Amino acid sequence: MSGYPGTVEGDPVRLREFRVDDTDDLATACADASIRRWLPGLPAPYTEADARWWITEGAPAARAGGGVGYAIADAGTDRLLGAVGVNNPVPARQQGEIGYWVAPWARRRGVATAATRLLARQAFGAGTARLELLTDAENTASQRVALAAGFRPEGVRPAAAPLPGGGRRDLLAWVRLADDPDEPTPRLLPDLPDDRLTDGVVLLRRIAPDDVDEMYALHSRPEVVANQAPPVPPEPSAIETRCRLAESAWLVGETARLAIVDAASGAFAGSCGLGYPEPGTGHATIGYALSPAFRGRGLATRAVRLLARWAFDTVGVARIGAGTVPDNTASHRVLQRVGFHREALLRARLPGLAGGRLDDLTFALLPGELT
Repeated sequence: MSGYPGTVEGDPVRLREFRVDDTDDLATACADASIRRWLPGLPAPYTEADARWWITEGAPAARAGGGVGYAIADAGTDRLLGAVGVNNPVPARQQGEIGYWVAPWARRRGVATAATRLLARQAFGAGTARLELLTDAENTASQRVALAAGFRPEGVRPAAAPLPGGGRRDLLAWVRLADDPDEPTPRLLPDLPDDRLTDGVVLLRRIAPDDVDEMYALHSRPEVVANQAPPVPPEPSAIETRCRLAESAWLVGETARLAIVDAASGAFAGSCGLGYPEPGTGHATIGYALSPAFRGRGLATRAVRLLARWAFDTVGVARIGAGTVPDNTASHRVLQRVGFHREALLRARLPGLAGGRLDDLTFALLPGELT
């Protein structure tokens, strides 16, 4: 695992060694709040002296240790746009870890993706067999770069990174192998067209962190709690985490969590979601809940229909299942109006209270049955 040249030419960026005339741009970039959020180990404040140390000592030390630390530069002007490197090399395993950051003046231009793909090609050509990329679960911009650069989600690394002042945080692991295609990783759950689905009456959009109050109020209602397993009210922290990590769960292909919005007023009306636990078999699951003020108007039916159509036409699922409490007849009617068929009563399928068990009445929908 060696053989990183001084410069790697690409379009629209080149990778080159840091230079002393990068000092001002490097210091300015590393003082940026978003870079500091995801790289909490940077000196604080980050000064020109810190930038000079990295240029003259830090980056050369990375290369001496078997990795590399490149400046990302504009291919036309050669101005510093960011940094990308391979660190934590494990020669015996032909493995390395790739990381990057992009300066504020160069974002939303595909710089990180272009640089990561360029360096991955160089690393594989130099003998690396496996590249890892670690991201914070909230850093969805970096996760999108990983996917665009051909990396696949591999799982969670518990307590993988230290926090300033003590404690540790989990990181998401992404991997790309030398023989993987040099192209973006297909998404199990693509983004919504224009970030929404709508029929003019209801609108579905991805759950966001600022939905936490409405989500907690909805999912703490007694009738909503009674229809989940186990029927226990959620902790506020659990709802906050669900909203905060909704985009990440979507990107890794686990769950598409959406807000149901009344199109006329823009008000939060409820939530729904599509889980994709079995992509190998094409089986997905659906769930939903509606706030009392919006019940009895057919909004849940419209939301489920919109979500099911997207699941079949865009995601490409083969069937959608839904589990219900046997006496939740209102939910049964919603499913049946969309075309779901009752399939089975699974006795004592789910955990209840005080060690008890709950039955699960299941429904399923196939593509040709959607109404």
